[in-house]
Amino acid sequence: MTVLIVNGYTIEARADLSFADLSNADLRGANLSFADLTGAKLRSANLSFASLVRTNLRSANLGRANLTAANFSFANLFMANLTSANLIGVNLFMANLTSANLIGANLFMANLTSANLIGANLFMANLFMAKLTTTNWGGANLLGAIMPDGKINPL
Repeated sequence: MTVLIVNGYTIEARADLSFADLSNADLRGANLSFADLTGAKLRSANLSFASLVRTNLRSANLGRANLTAANFSFANLFMANLTSANLIGVNLFMANLTSANLIGANLFMANLTSANLIGANLFMANLFMAKLTTTNWGGANLLGAIMPDGKINPL
């Protein structure tokens, strides 16, 4: 098994990477399931096809990150910054996105089934063709968002 070391951090499942600076890191296909990434800096990182099942990303900065087809099932993204992130085809099943910032995020064909988006900011986000079954939207900002049916939520 090959161990991935990035910026001095060991990238593996169950790793404690809280407050780590992994900005611009290439973490394609990495297994970070059950890891602690609380407050981590992942701005513009490439986490496409990565596994982040049950990962704690509370207050993490994932702005402009490439998260294409990543698996965030049951992940904690409370107050995470996902501004302008690429979340095409991402799996957010049962994820906690309470108070997360998703301004301008691209969630095309994302799975948000049973996700918690209470108080999340999805201003101008793209949710076209996203799966939203039993998603909790309480107090979320969807102004200007492109909805699953392709209609734009009025500003």
